[in-house]
Amino acid sequence: MSLVVLAVDDEPPALDELAYLLNADGRVAHVHRAGDATEALRVLRDTEVDAVFLDIRMPGLDGMELARILRRFAHPPAIVFVTAYDDGAVDAFDLGVTDYVRKPVRAERLGESLRRVAGLRSTPAPAVASDEPAIPVELAGTTRMLPRSSVRWVEAQGDYARLHTADASHLVRVSLATLAERWANAGFVRIHRSYLVQLRLVTELRLTGSGYVVAVDGVELPVSRRHTRELKDRLIRAAKHDWIR
Repeated sequence: MSLVVLAVDDEPPALDELAYLLNADGRVAHVHRAGDATEALRVLRDTEVDAVFLDIRMPGLDGMELARILRRFAHPPAIVFVTAYDDGAVDAFDLGVTDYVRKPVRAERLGESLRRVAGLRSTPAPAVASDEPAIPVELAGTTRMLPRSSVRWVEAQGDYARLHTADASHLVRVSLATLAERWANAGFVRIHRSYLVQLRLVTELRLTGSGYVVAVDGVELPVSRRHTRELKDRLIRAAKHDWIR
């Protein structure tokens, strides 16, 4: 499949390198270029592209703001963030970006992003997939998009959070308080100043000598006194809902 893409970066050397690497990939038919978000919108007004490879930190309208505009298009292009920083992760997963590539960009890493874009264009994703938030995580030196649905519980580690899945854990630069706020509607519940859990995965709430604990995937996590009553109420409501249904 031949892809038409748009590369956006306010630094000319970085834009030249990104455009060169995209052009060198056999899946890319044409690369449009833009030095800022305003120029990118002018290109997109006149041209339909399959994907936008987008820097985040740019003067004026930045990459994150441009991505939010693109998501409102009737037929939005795939969005791939290309950035030297990882502090955009918390907003990236909310936007449902296709990939998150760290600078300096390697050809093989960019090739992986293009494979994802080509896959989206050749096989339409299920409707639910486009609404599935994902967060960029580092795995063996590669940034991958971790679906929120795979996260079982979250542990605070200073200004970072460790996302625990069924078989691994990933440290991301997002505070637990931010995730608690943004993921509340997805069933995640704060049980302690250091823990956030997916409520539907709680199999047990038990009183021990040192206080209450919950069991998630066989792991016991502490419940603070201030969160105990709310957690009990939510577990009872969830159980009643399931029983009645």
